[in-house]
Amino acid sequence: MRRDPRRLMMIHPLRFPLLLIAIFCIVPTISHGAPVKTGAEVVAEERFQPLAGKKFGLITNHSAVVGGVELTKLLRAGGVAPAVIFTPEHGLEGRAEDGVRLGDGLVAGIPVKSLYGATRKPRPEDLKGLDLLVFDIQDIGARFYTYISTMGLAMQAAAEAHIPFLVLDRPNPLGGEYISGFVREELPPSFTSLYAIPVAHGMTVGELATMVKGEEMLPGVGELELGVVRMKGWHRAMRWPDTGLSFVGTSPNIDCFDACLFYPGTGLLEGTSASEGRGTKEPFRLVGWPGIDAQGVAERLTRLALPGVRFEAVHFTPVSMPGKSSAPRYRGKVVDGVRVTVTDYRQVLPVETGVAVLRELWEALPPELRKGFFRKGFDDMAGSGRLRQAVEAGAGARELFQLWDESLVGFERMRQRYLLY
Repeated sequence: MRRDPRRLMMIHPLRFPLLLIAIFCIVPTISHGAPVKTGAEVVAEERFQPLAGKKFGLITNHSAVVGGVELTKLLRAGGVAPAVIFTPEHGLEGRAEDGVRLGDGLVAGIPVKSLYGATRKPRPEDLKGLDLLVFDIQDIGARFYTYISTMGLAMQAAAEAHIPFLVLDRPNPLGGEYISGFVREELPPSFTSLYAIPVAHGMTVGELATMVKGEEMLPGVGELELGVVRMKGWHRAMRWPDTGLSFVGTSPNIDCFDACLFYPGTGLLEGTSASEGRGTKEPFRLVGWPGIDAQGVAERLTRLALPGVRFEAVHFTPVSMPGKSSAPRYRGKVVDGVRVTVTDYRQVLPVETGVAVLRELWEALPPELRKGFFRKGFDDMAGSGRLRQAVEAGAGARELFQLWDESLVGFERMRQRYLLY
């Protein structure tokens, strides 16, 4: 059952006094020359009043910074330290490789509970006695990047425990206007495809949280008491460089904005047997397969005239990089492929660029190798089996780009109800 989105904004004034200011501003202040203030910065400027006197849990990692200082350190210095910290994939410091299960720990006397180990959802015993759960993690705007799945499962746990949930909002690095890729179709939900949203959804984590609740995308979340502390100065046309904020690598292989920008597209190569550039200094910007005609691939991609990018033929050798990629594909072997370079970040179409690269790599392979190109899990990342099927049928790049157009119309209509900026 869909909830009236207006109910999402009903916050008890005694619990969240600042939220009445942060959420109910009908028109956000937009200043093109001023830096963006994240939700965490807004709360910090108010000396963390919404958290004062509360026993709260904090879902966070190293990416939650205010003026270059990690939020956890600011909270401790301000005398409002969390009672417990929950961490997503890659851990509190963001140094664990993808897929590595993590255990619990202790930081400055505060228990740290991993949500990427024995459990991916806060357990009832971990929430016992808490007054509030707070979420502050920098996301990158791609459905299969797992931080938003962690947020949703934590929302579900909070609803079950009858604990309010507060999101400190942060920018979507891809901006708030670009949406692309399949809305997840009739595939079983997974940790990398938890919601029926496109690959690039164009929402902030605060907006997405209101949608998850309002559309009841997970069982029980419709009953959650949800609050969002809005940013100041952010508007939908902004991509990360426009925000004035420093980019903190969100995970070991998303180490710069360019990697973040390409990940919704070239990240799909994780579901194939091609190299997505792990084991190099340019993950998701170097892609390829041993033995293909790299120059031919680069030339065909260049002829597509995709906006904001340049392609060049390269040859690279992935190596073991502990902490980033200990065992990359084709380790120690020469990989032939392309380097994707940003020429105008405002014009880049991340999903389309990645799909075009994927298609040209597949075309460059001899028929006997194409059978092993797509791996288990690709359809889950793409959100549909139709992309794989169309590539295998020989569809051209621009035909592939049109496959998801119809589903985006319905999503955009639904999305409008939850936009905060």
